[in-house]
Amino acid sequence: MRWINRHPGAAGRLMLAALPFLLVALVYSAASAARLAENPQDRILPSFATLGDTALRLLTEEDRRSGEILFWGDTASSLSLLASGVGIAALLGLCVGLAIGLVPMVRSTFQGFVAVLSMIPPLALLPILFISLGVGDAAKIALIAIGITPFLIRDLSARTLELPQEQLVKAQTLGASTLAIAVSVALPQIMPRLISAVRLSLGPAWLFLIAAEAVASESGLGYRIFLVRRFLAMDVILTYVAWITLLAFLIDWGLARLSRWAYPWAEARA
Repeated sequence: MRWINRHPGAAGRLMLAALPFLLVALVYSAASAARLAENPQDRILPSFATLGDTALRLLTEEDRRSGEILFWGDTASSLSLLASGVGIAALLGLCVGLAIGLVPMVRSTFQGFVAVLSMIPPLALLPILFISLGVGDAAKIALIAIGITPFLIRDLSARTLELPQEQLVKAQTLGASTLAIAVSVALPQIMPRLISAVRLSLGPAWLFLIAAEAVASESGLGYRIFLVRRFLAMDVILTYVAWITLLAFLIDWGLARLSRWAYPWAEARA
């Protein structure tokens, strides 16, 4: 039997999925052991035991000055900024994407403009945002929104254009207005694509957030990583990186579950 026709069972899928993680862990463990054997004070590749101790300390110990656990404060700060930026981008992407996909006049006016905007590197706008909006949360939220909104608009407008024209013609025959067609016909079919597009844009959103926090911030996951880098605190940095990865995975998993629960017909069609 050809490999292209061989499918693993449930246990096989689980083992194969875990294999890359185990290989990475083994390579890291071997490299860490080699460096620590050469220099017990090495801080570049801390052992898993050190990482565990550091994680426990970060999750439980209060800051001496503020009396708060900085780890959870950083998490709350970053998640609030991420949610605000992605939420604004999703709303703009949905509204403009529907308008471009449904209304030819809007499509002729803005399709090319959005395509050009999507080519601008968002991080290049960071100094402009800090100058115009200050170094507070507004600039960070704006960077996230600006960074992913063009992608959402282009993706959702393309999906809107793929809607069967028969549906739009029937709705017009029944007397539906453009707004009614957008809300009653197009919107329910676009929502699963919106969730999927948001899932795809989470990676860039995290990148823009961490970059903005690293440049100017007083809290946040990105701020803490770049704060401790001067002390070569790799145990703290790796703990925060692992935590960001876990948060991103949980958010993506939650959105996938939401899509399956709210729009099972879209999952079945896919």
